[in-house]
Amino acid sequence: MPIRQLPQTLVSQIAAGEVVERPASVVKELLENAFDAGATRVEIDLEGGGRDLVRIRDDGGGIAREELPLALAPHATSKISRFEDLDTIATMGFRGEALASIASVSRLRMTSRVAGSDEAWVIEHEDDQESEPTPSSAPLGTSIEVRTLFYNTPARRRFLKSERAETSRVSEVVRVLGLSRPGVAIQLRSDGRTIVDFPAEDDPARRVAAVIGAGPDDRLLEVRGEAGDEADPSSLVSVWGLVGRPEDARPTSRQQRFVLNGRVIADRSLSHAVREAFRGLIEPSKHPVAALFMEMDPRRVDVNVHPAKTEVRFRESRPLFSLIKRSIEEALSKADLMPSIDLGGMAPSIETSASSLPSRNDMPGGSLPASGSGGGGRSGGGGGFTAGSVPRQANLGGNWSKDFDLAETRSQLEQPTESVMSSASTPLPRMLGAEEVLQVHNSFLITQDEEGLVVIDQHALHERVMYEKLKARMADGPLESQRLAVPAPLTLESVAVAVIEEIRPLLLELGIDIEASGPRSASVYAFPTLLFERKVDPVEFMEGLLERAASGEFGVQDREAALSEVLDMMSCKAAVKAGDRLTPKEIAELLELRRSIDRSTNCPHGRPTHLRIPIADLERRFGRSPS
Repeated sequence: MPIRQLPQTLVSQIAAGEVVERPASVVKELLENAFDAGATRVEIDLEGGGRDLVRIRDDGGGIAREELPLALAPHATSKISRFEDLDTIATMGFRGEALASIASVSRLRMTSRVAGSDEAWVIEHEDDQESEPTPSSAPLGTSIEVRTLFYNTPARRRFLKSERAETSRVSEVVRVLGLSRPGVAIQLRSDGRTIVDFPAEDDPARRVAAVIGAGPDDRLLEVRGEAGDEADPSSLVSVWGLVGRPEDARPTSRQQRFVLNGRVIADRSLSHAVREAFRGLIEPSKHPVAALFMEMDPRRVDVNVHPAKTEVRFRESRPLFSLIKRSIEEALSKADLMPSIDLGGMAPSIETSASSLPSRNDMPGGSLPASGSGGGGRSGGGGGFTAGSVPRQANLGGNWSKDFDLAETRSQLEQPTESVMSSASTPLPRMLGAEEVLQVHNSFLITQDEEGLVVIDQHALHERVMYEKLKARMADGPLESQRLAVPAPLTLESVAVAVIEEIRPLLLELGIDIEASGPRSASVYAFPTLLFERKVDPVEFMEGLLERAASGEFGVQDREAALSEVLDMMSCKAAVKAGDRLTPKEIAELLELRRSIDRSTNCPHGRPTHLRIPIADLERRFGRSPS
């Protein structure tokens, strides 16, 4: 077949396929244009879910009469003029293709008026035909009407979903983009019904609350941080935002929003930084809630890597990753993360009261632009309850005093590791002494603090203590191990045998010496002393560990994550179990140690170690007036 030059109409429609997928794509492009025009208010109207009409009005700077035809031309833009401008893009759009692409697959009418002009001007585009601008009456700003989307490409029109589904997609786009411009009032109506109505906000925390949801409780935590060398302004990076508490984590990451230099982006490395900051506070299958606003030199990020401009490429992502992780960890460390039990039967809510959100006057570095099992099964029966003062010895299968020696443990916890904090920085209300603690069903410790009744899962709390203790010990080198008199044989799947060599260096650091002895077998030659003392079976433990490694749950690519996973398993196996009777000394030491470790409110798997019943809820349930 001969090579031919494609007609401009066909070229535009092909380009539109990259930019305009559905009505939500049209709304995104036009709303971003309104932001670039300096709008303070944007009104969006839909008919037929956007199939029949998308109308966007803004009060921005407008487009002059002589530039209206150029605005609809392909690759015509006021945002850049030379190649070097691509390195310093600070606007939402810059390619000059959105309006041309939208016009090629719709009937478009644009009305605009600039400051100082007595009249507005209108231009229309249909079937690759464009009218001359004609005068009209309209307020300052621009109004764009996009009718009968994909009327000239019926196959693409048939791929659109129901009116309700398309309206929902538009609503999501408006809410997400609205997060990036809290100072802009945005209203979305569908067939005359208001769906989104965001007033202009001076405090971005209020817009975050409106996007994530508003409610009666102050639940979101403020995050802020800076990094870089002040002598080199281009290296400065700042972050401000709000994150949900661990119990508010969701099944998906849809409630994670990132705004970089005013642009809403999606980036896996940033989501990973958030998850790492919450490691050990949420279950592996859950995702934290977060809305983070970041600022950095535009020259350090490339936004020209995807037609939708939601994906970016960082020149160096590690500084931003580290800043986000550290800033969130600091916010979590300052908060009382003990979850409360709602006696009214209401589940904890992520919704946050806009009036009680953390106030924020300015961002650091500048102003904001326009699964492992961790439950610990019962090892014994255990009905009834006992007071902590009853001197009954727990059947721990090991030397408790050696595992729980306070002097040794405190010394270990004082090592300068990221996972350990001093008790002074741990926001835990003061509890009663062990002599006033009840052990219920040999599984839970019942005490009180200044805010109410506290229920502690003894296995989960001891598991966290053991995890932090093991991690602190590793700062001094490999864990102490014990050689087996006779190597312990394992029968494994071939895929599990294959990963032994890959993770063997990490296992040796943990005091585990294991080698493959055949295509489906291996032998354990040494095992951590601590696990021996806790009567942990090497065969059962290693089979479970290698099975998880073979399934891809962890690997040597991320040493910190792999180390955390293995220490999780070790601490879970070494911890006291539900059903173990504890002596007063053991209870006292356990409660004392909780104040010396980081994140004692959650076990390493992310499940809570403590639950609080607020005194106000107890008074309400008993029909008493609040004290």
